[in-house]
Amino acid sequence: MTAVTYRTADVGDLNIFYREAGAPDAPKLLLLHGFPSASHMFRDLIPLLADRFHIIAPDLPGFGRSDMPPPDKFAYTFDHIASVIDHFTEIVGFGRYAVYVFDYGAPTGFRLAVRHPDRITAIISQNGNAYEEGLSDGWNPIRAYWQDASRANREALRDFMKPETTIWQYTHGVPDPTRVSPDGYSLDNFYLSRPGADEIQLDLFGDYKSNVALYPAFQTYFRTHKPRFLAVWGKNDPFFLPPGAEAFRRDIPDAVVRFVDTGHFALETHAAEIAAAIRDFLPH
Repeated sequence: MTAVTYRTADVGDLNIFYREAGAPDAPKLLLLHGFPSASHMFRDLIPLLADRFHIIAPDLPGFGRSDMPPPDKFAYTFDHIASVIDHFTEIVGFGRYAVYVFDYGAPTGFRLAVRHPDRITAIISQNGNAYEEGLSDGWNPIRAYWQDASRANREALRDFMKPETTIWQYTHGVPDPTRVSPDGYSLDNFYLSRPGADEIQLDLFGDYKSNVALYPAFQTYFRTHKPRFLAVWGKNDPFFLPPGAEAFRRDIPDAVVRFVDTGHFALETHAAEIAAAIRDFLPH
């Protein structure tokens, strides 16, 4: 049952692409990707877990092979994206599930947990932040845009979408960059180069401030419900710092926190180690 299938679901007016593997009656695991990627970031992880879990990994709206309506037809906010994925989980029959969150997947998945705490069986956060101390100075240009949404501040963020920046995101902090396959960042750059993709991503950079504003709500959920929690973190991430991983223990004392010696896209070099940590963490 480790074969991966590739499907789409009709979610309102959107086609949402997703990868699926594992037996339908196995424990359910939802994988949520981040910027600037899509579900292909889980291409190495899924086969390592599909013998134990029923796995679904969607492309968020505006990413990968999911529909990318223009911003005048679809509001690119994290609240809206979370609502789409919330509806998506119902359509694909994910009533109760564990969720793996990374980067943009974290504010998406944490919103789902706040909305439906009864549906979440466990959370795995791989460089998925929920604490101010987890944000590095790398966020400063984006913070400037939050404080002043001027044209100049918006235009300054285009550097984050340059092909060389994507490659840097994949290789920064990786002790041996030759272990990073070009497949992931090349596909990300292909998707980022599509007409209109830049404005969508700029809108999401601006709306990321809504995630920081929700950190207290996420933390209240953690303290109140104390979900089973595994933080597995590329310790050399230039955007999300190790204190952000350690902070989960403040609200969930039993949280398991592990670091791996790599950067932001930890699955590119440590999929086997992260899969082993998940298998140790989640019950059969």
